[in-house]
Amino acid sequence: MTFKYGVDRLNLDIVNGIADGSIEAELCQEALDKINTSRQRVEKMAASDKAVYGINTGFGPLCDTQISPEDTNLLQKNLLITHAVGVGEPIAKAISKLMLITKVHALSQGFSGIRLETVERMLAFIELDLIPVVPEQGSVGASGDLAPLSHLFLPLLGEGEFWQDGKIVPAAKLLSEHGLEIMELHAKEGLALINGTQFILSHGITALTKMRYLLNLADMTGAMSIEGMQGSEQPFRDELHQTRAFKGNLEVATRMRSFFKDSQNMADHEECDRVQDPYSLRCIPQVHGASRNAYYHLEELAEIEMNSVTDNPIVISSEEAISGGSFHGQPLAMVLDYTSIAAAELGNISDRRCYLLLEGLHGLPRLLTSAGGLNSGMMIPQYATAALVTENKSLCFPPSADSVPTSMGQEDHVSMGSISGRKLNQILGNLEKILAIELMYAAQAIEFRRPNKCSDIIEENFQVIRAKVAKLEEDRLLKPDIDAMIALVKSQAFTVK
Repeated sequence: MTFKYGVDRLNLDIVNGIADGSIEAELCQEALDKINTSRQRVEKMAASDKAVYGINTGFGPLCDTQISPEDTNLLQKNLLITHAVGVGEPIAKAISKLMLITKVHALSQGFSGIRLETVERMLAFIELDLIPVVPEQGSVGASGDLAPLSHLFLPLLGEGEFWQDGKIVPAAKLLSEHGLEIMELHAKEGLALINGTQFILSHGITALTKMRYLLNLADMTGAMSIEGMQGSEQPFRDELHQTRAFKGNLEVATRMRSFFKDSQNMADHEECDRVQDPYSLRCIPQVHGASRNAYYHLEELAEIEMNSVTDNPIVISSEEAISGGSFHGQPLAMVLDYTSIAAAELGNISDRRCYLLLEGLHGLPRLLTSAGGLNSGMMIPQYATAALVTENKSLCFPPSADSVPTSMGQEDHVSMGSISGRKLNQILGNLEKILAIELMYAAQAIEFRRPNKCSDIIEENFQVIRAKVAKLEEDRLLKPDIDAMIALVKSQAFTVK
């Protein structure tokens, strides 16, 4: 397929496809017409005596200062240069690329007044893999992501840096090598470029992409732990969940039943006298399901944002540009914070299952070793999951609940959504490590259920683990095993559907 910027609708799969090159994207004639019409409207307003914010006035608290036509271009250049004050480490190159893609789509909808030449240069950056370096800190999430977006577009002016082979290279050097001239921004363009939520959005897209897999992996990991504990299938019956039919709960319960299909190990204890399993096993549909519901909410809102115009002012005619707050990051900030709690809870319940597997219950040896005493077995990796869970809890403070006024009070309520997006990705990185350790524990527990076989999908994933991590017979250095498990999770090596 070929995606048409400014016309077609982005979703998670399409934006990732454009980013990885599996989906082509272009400006079609309809988008070209929208961009050119909007530009003509801006040029008319810039030439008039009527003050229009951001077109022939200053910015923020200087909005009541009108700028002469001959100074308009310098105004736009100064805007980028003065707002490029980001600090900290650079964000991942992949996130910067998503920022470019989503910004091109927003600008191509015909409400931003940007010139076609500027959009085409942005597309050239994507095509040539000239991805700007963007610092991770400095955005308060309204007027959008001013500092990150300023850094993203400094290379248009010959300033800033690009990524090249994992290294940071001055933009001017690579522009020269590719025969690309330094551009001069015209009326409204600087404002159109740096007003917007693309930093917040691209962190959200990155988190959604990772979390989609981790939600499925958490279900499979929980199922593998239940196999190791010889827990009950009864809490996952459809008749039960139809009486409380949350979407996420129903989906997780269905998935759990599929993970136990034709399991000899589970069938072997159907007549046992255990009445109930602990919550970390029994309540997987309720806990994982709630996290899944949060994911769906973020996905819904992120898709709206991917297809929105988030700069300011919005050009609607040759006479009118509406100055509003479409750049405000609150719609994403709040749900990013909520989803951070959802992701952290997946790790929280996973840690509890790790602890449960060590207790020596239901035929399993304490610490998952037959040679306890001299050997500590699997005792200590759970210390790591406990530490990671607590770190995630500390990261769950909602930045969107805070606001620090900026711009001499003109921007007196801001979203802090950029911090929300960054923290969600940190939590997901910790979740990968927690699930990796639970998988190692669950595989060890299953060893003590032999010769019984688990379901086909659990056995398949068990073999993925054993290809990298051997059964623990006697104490050995476990760090290489944990690292191998984390690598398996990060590479999405497990079958989770």
